[in-house]
Amino acid sequence: MGFFGKIIAKITGSTHASTSDWNELEAALLAADFGPELSREVVAAAHSLRADDATQAITAALTAFLSNKSREMSKAVSGPTVLLIVGVNGTGKTTSAAKLAASFIAQDASVLLAAADTFRAAAVDQLRTWGERLDVDVVHGADNADPASVAFDAAQQGLARNIDYLIIDTAGRLHTKSDLMSELGKVKRVVEKVLPIQEVLLVIDATTGQNGLIQAKIFAESVDVTGVIVTKLDGTARGGIALAIERSLNIPIKWVGTGEGAGDFAPFDPTSYIQGLL
Repeated sequence: MGFFGKIIAKITGSTHASTSDWNELEAALLAADFGPELSREVVAAAHSLRADDATQAITAALTAFLSNKSREMSKAVSGPTVLLIVGVNGTGKTTSAAKLAASFIAQDASVLLAAADTFRAAAVDQLRTWGERLDVDVVHGADNADPASVAFDAAQQGLARNIDYLIIDTAGRLHTKSDLMSELGKVKRVVEKVLPIQEVLLVIDATTGQNGLIQAKIFAESVDVTGVIVTKLDGTARGGIALAIERSLNIPIKWVGTGEGAGDFAPFDPTSYIQGLL
């Protein structure tokens, strides 16, 4: 039974659910990181549908709040498909870049990784370790190298070697937000001198709750985010942030991470997600 399954069970089959039942449902939604506005909208929508089966009504309401944009990954018409991975440090950004590489390798695609989070030596080391594990080359520079130069070098190598996918891990923390966004903009510009960027994927940690939504809004205002990767989305009580992001920003979640292994990563399935919540 999902995180508010017991409340649904009380309401299901009843056409006279009490105010306290609906308040209890709203409280459960808040606890699940739907946020106050979305929680009220979900309950109001479920009320207005007046379905005999409350589960059906709430399922319809939740589904309507998901983005209707494509969840398919964009691919280059020719040459390497370039993916820029962005997000704050600690969200699983570097690990997600590696897991993306593993998923493409499983499809017999060639992959090149770029460690452009040069301000954090641990991130470079982490990506290089993943590269060894996956047998994938990782383009990197010296400590504190210019991230844009690493990304530019990677783009040139990807083009010269006719790689299928170039995945660039970017910095997640500088002194100020404007510094970070300026650096991401610079990386994007220099890469696009060599190759177009097909996707800018924002990594959000599901366990950070509404803070994850704040992060998503900041990046969406500053960078052309085309999709979201939600990490640590294991179907427990904190899964509402995924719906909150889609409802607020209309940016589709394209991938989810559920564990530490390379295989704990999959395309986002809206139907399974809603079923998991319920």
